[in-house]
Amino acid sequence: MAGRPLGRSLAPYIRSSPTLTKLFTPVANWYASGSLYRQYGLLYDDLLIEERPEVQKALTRLTPREAYDRAFRIKRASQADVLHVPLPREQWTKPEEDVRYLSPHVTQVEAEMQEREKWDTLTVMRK
Repeated sequence: MAGRPLGRSLAPYIRSSPTLTKLFTPVANWYASGSLYRQYGLLYDDLLIEERPEVQKALTRLTPREAYDRAFRIKRASQADVLHVPLPREQWTKPEEDVRYLSPHVTQVEAEMQEREKWDTLTVMRK
């Protein structure tokens, strides 16, 4: 399927091991802080590529409040980017606020699309 990442994710394996979790958590936090999206008040799911059909359909499943908040965060970050100045520190996204609000919808849409493809390509054999 187009737009899908190549290979598998190591995240479930790392989360299943307390030692690996303890080792990779500081690196993951450092990487998230270094990506600067939090300094512009964005959440991780605000960065998903909207042109993907799965994301387009998932966006229609957001509540009106979630859709409004997403649009506000993106507009505010765009304005800050145009001015070449990050937001004031009190407006930065805190790590505990960076929750996945769109990813569950995207996962559900992908599963539905895979199921639809399976049923659409089903062939009936006569005995």
